[in-house]
Amino acid sequence: MTEIHFGTVDDILAIAQFQVDMAMESEGTELDLDTVKHGVTHAMEDIGKGRYVIAYADGKAIGSLMLTREWSDWTDRWYLWIQSVYVAPEYRGKGVYKAMYKKVKETAVAEGISTIRLYVDKTNLRAQSVYQRLGMQESHYLLYEETIEI
Repeated sequence: MTEIHFGTVDDILAIAQFQVDMAMESEGTELDLDTVKHGVTHAMEDIGKGRYVIAYADGKAIGSLMLTREWSDWTDRWYLWIQSVYVAPEYRGKGVYKAMYKKVKETAVAEGISTIRLYVDKTNLRAQSVYQRLGMQESHYLLYEETIEI
């Protein structure tokens, strides 16, 4: 049985390792585990930076996602963004993300959040299919970015 809860300081290492694994798997990007641990720790210390939903099975962390908030002056409400989704390969296709998404939706309802959003790699058709089956729809927005060297 999968247990879902908000992440705590006890989950920092597992969440950080999930992020390192996800970056390598999805983008071929090698992240520094210590840097990611610091980033996760900072989010744990400041809910304004984000918070994590984590999944456990048999006492072991098996997946996580990060939630961040965005204010919409158009709707006078918060939007909730899902980021950094990862489920351990051996648990994929077993309803782990579905259970985490249920927690996200319960959180949105409890906090009066009108919209849940996420972005997904254009080539990740499996994830897109999961999101659609759970009721999400493709947005009419495109995502643009620029990395600023600091």
